[in-house]
Amino acid sequence: MEYLYPEIEPYKTHRLKVSDIHEIYIEEVGNPEGSPVVFLHGGPGGGIHSFYRRFFDPKHYRVILFDQRGAGNSTPHADLRENTTHNLVSDIEVIRKFFKIDKWIVFGGSWGSTLALCYAIHHPASVKALALRGIFLCRPQEIKWFYQEGASNIFPDAWESYRDFIPIDERHDFVKAYYKRLTSEDASIRMAAAKTWSIWEAATSKLFQDEDMMSAFSTDFFAEAFARIECHYFINNIFMPSENFILDNIDKIKNIPGVIVQGRYDVVCPTQSAWDLHKAWSQSQLFIIPDAGHSLSEPGIAKKLIELMDLYKDL
Repeated sequence: MEYLYPEIEPYKTHRLKVSDIHEIYIEEVGNPEGSPVVFLHGGPGGGIHSFYRRFFDPKHYRVILFDQRGAGNSTPHADLRENTTHNLVSDIEVIRKFFKIDKWIVFGGSWGSTLALCYAIHHPASVKALALRGIFLCRPQEIKWFYQEGASNIFPDAWESYRDFIPIDERHDFVKAYYKRLTSEDASIRMAAAKTWSIWEAATSKLFQDEDMMSAFSTDFFAEAFARIECHYFINNIFMPSENFILDNIDKIKNIPGVIVQGRYDVVCPTQSAWDLHKAWSQSQLFIIPDAGHSLSEPGIAKKLIELMDLYKDL
């Protein structure tokens, strides 16, 4: 991936206590005196990866990456207690203040786009700009499309394993059925459900199915946090008071500039959501990538995000 910036290690890492239960892992990458960016990973529950550091010019940007509650190297692993969108929004603001940052660019994809928008709605004065990818507004129709019926018609082969894990009499609500198993007291049931849930997402995330990605998503450590936390958020409407919270509150970010990068053939988070967001948010620019699905690592998506972050140097 020659279009990415070179591999880079954090110049500093931190463990920050954000509640009596949770401690989050944070990395600082790039220029300590540079323009600040916070990276919000997907899932929820996905965690950060060294690959994510390479979207930003290390001479210009000071990049803050962190594992959200229960994900990656944050502890306790896969824990659902005190783990809501409100908690995560609060954590982002705690991190900003911890680093004494006035305003920053917020960069997020998939669930990271959801969280970035929720954060900006609650703390618009802290946000210089938004850089978003694979828009997910967490509306009921989006959850139904991917976890109940819709994407299943495009990937019937991958869907079969996800579907068949659940008994026929519970298939009218797959999210509820999986949540029951992902919160089971039986660890073997939890892990089997977590792997099946996670592999379904990995199998559908790219324009061309990626066996390495599916293998990575099926590991015990990743799958447990990813599936449990995702399902926990989705069954609770991401803990927001309305089913269309982001668009209902879009006026609160009307003065914040933003870019949206969307794969045309994104099956996980279909382009309709990016379109709806763009039409409602006058300060946004939408770039639809014609040869991409959902994943950040797809060349067209990655190249466009790097190009846009290079343009954001002028902010």
